[in-house]
This record gives sequence, C-alpha cells and structure tokens, in this order.
Amino acid sequence: MTGTDQAYTSIEICAGAGGQAIGLHFAGFRHLALVEIDKYAAATLRENIEVHPKWDWERVNCDVLCKDVLEFDPERDLAKSAAHYRRGEVDLLAGGVPCPPFSHAGKQLGEDDERDLFPRILDLAKSIRPRAVMIENVRGLMDAKFDDYRSRIQASLEEMEPSDDGLPGYKVVGWEVYEAERFGVPQLRPRSILVAFRRDVLKDLKYEAPTPSAERVTVYDALKESMLERIKPFVDGARAAQAQAVFGKWQLNAAKDVAPTLVGGSKKHGGADLGPSRAKKAWRALGVSGMGVANAPVDGQPSGTEDRDLFGADGPMLTVRQAAIIQGFPTEWDFTGGKTAQYRQVGNAFPPPVAQAVGESIIEVLKADRKRVAQR
Repeated sequence: MTGTDQAYTSIEICAGAGGQAIGLHFAGFRHLALVEIDKYAAATLRENIEVHPKWDWERVNCDVLCKDVLEFDPERDLAKSAAHYRRGEVDLLAGGVPCPPFSHAGKQLGEDDERDLFPRILDLAKSIRPRAVMIENVRGLMDAKFDDYRSRIQASLEEMEPSDDGLPGYKVVGWEVYEAERFGVPQLRPRSILVAFRRDVLKDLKYEAPTPSAERVTVYDALKESMLERIKPFVDGARAAQAQAVFGKWQLNAAKDVAPTLVGGSKKHGGADLGPSRAKKAWRALGVSGMGVANAPVDGQPSGTEDRDLFGADGPMLTVRQAAIIQGFPTEWDFTGGKTAQYRQVGNAFPPPVAQAVGESIIEVLKADRKRVAQR
C-alpha cells in the first residue's frame, strides 16, 4: 500500500464494543485489527461491521479477534489484514487500556493491579512500530500519585531504541484530559489521552490538539425522541395522563444538565445499574432512576415491565439504547448479549465523538508527513 491516497490504517487493542473504533473510523482510519477479550463485545464488533455499508473496508480487511491482548501477535494472528500489515507501516496503534487500576471508584493500585495493560501496549508499540500511538484511560491516571508512573510510560516511548531496520522511537506530543461534554457528548466523562508520533514522522511538524467542537447537549436534548417513543404506546390509553405526567416531569429535570459518568460495572457483582450512590442521586436529579436498566419496547409494543421501567417513583430507567445515546454511539450501532452484557459494553466505552476529534488531529500530522514524503 503506497501513495498519499492509501487508507490510514490502525490496530486497536481493548476495543470493547467499538466506541473508540467508531470515532477513529469516522476520523478516517481503517482498522486492520480490533482485539477484545469479552465475547459479547467482540460479537458486537463483528456483527456491526458485517451490516453497515460505511464499514465495507473493514468487512473485507479487518480481523476482529476475541482474545487476551497479552497473547496477541500481529505477525501470527492477522488473516484478513495480513496482506496490508507490515511492521512500521501501520499508521496508528490505539487502545483504551483497562481503567480500574487508576479509577477513583477503585483502589487505584496502578501498576500493581494485574489489569494494568500499559506495559503491553508499550510492547506492541515497540514491535509494530506504528507511525502514531494513542492511549486512552480515566482522569484518575493524571492524579499526582501516578506522576512517576506516567513519567516512566512516557520515557518508555521517548527512549525507545531504534529497531534493527532503523525505525526510531516516539515523541509524546500530548497527554491531556478531554471533557466529553465539550465534544457534544451529553455526559460528564473526562478521559486522559496520550498521543505520540514516531520521530521520523513528526520531525518538524506540529501537532494541534483538538479543540471543543460542539455546543453542550443536555440529557433532554439527547433523549427526547427516544423517551417520546417509550411513552407512545400509553398516550392514548388508560395510562395517558400518567404517561404525560412522567414525560413532563422528566423533561423539566432532564433539561437541566448533562448526565453523570456512565459506568459499566463489574462482571463479578450483580446486574446493570447506573453506578454508585452519588451517581444515582445525580441521575435522580435529572428525572432518571439509576436503580437498573429498562427493558426496551419491541416493535413499539410495551415490554410489560413499565411499572418498574417507566412509571417508577424516581422516574424512568434508561434503556440500553438510551445509555448508548448518552455515550455518543450512533443509533444504528447494535449490541449483542443479554441486557446486562449490552449495558456493560455501553458503560465501559470511550465516547465516539471524543475519539473522532483526537483521531482527526492525529490524521492531520500523518497527512502532512505523507505529503512531505511524496514531494521528495
């Protein structure tokens, strides 16, 4: 693959249900591989790639691998994309490595947490030698207690020895916290994002971090249409007055603010809900019950659980689809598995609009480098 018009390729680890992959795809990247250990999330990736017309490149060329990233070897594991893969020629290595080691909601064990995969993505950067690296995590990683660890991660990239074939290490051009609400996502979801370029790509080029690109979107703005759909089966029946009252109360509260941070929860404990007590209180102030996830109507028909899901004292619960809207997923992106598995995929995701903004800023440097190379 040569020339300035070739695809900008990426390999993504810890891909989840595709939040980052969607954003990077919209930014212009085409995925050679999406690596995800959760079987439901991997199935979500496969099934969406199979049906969406705009993903025809990935349908032919992308390997969706359901496996532990510790066992991922691109030289061995790539099949569809094998013809396109060459060490040093992948444009971007991206990954939203596990957040629990650094999350304020956990014990913040950092590098002592067995789930810390920063060492693995650094190893992959060393072996794949992509032109750029993007690593996403929670804001907690930027706490002072992790200053030393961040410094060592940055040093691992910047002091990486040139490979036998002459490919150099990296320059970290940004490690910042991005607020999702400033990119049109109706949610408080700060994410720390590291961006680095291989030194022979960057040279004298300047990286411009993305600037906020959208007006603030409230919960009401985001969910008005879907909430109207949910009450529609009841507006002309015996519960018409109740349905209108529920919507009116929800509208009044939901228009006040963006949502608190969605959380996916632990596989080890219980079913799906909208987070710890503080988060549930914030949802209640927005007219939403955080005590569970609602069953969605099927073909516009009531689910039979509306007394709990729609007409509860604390307001309606969110459906998985509504949670996905809050997260910034496109409405046509579907999720596999049962309701709890689907919600966890949504709750653990990286908002696509933020990934798109960062991806576009990375591609600008890659484009400039290609142009420079073509003019030689």
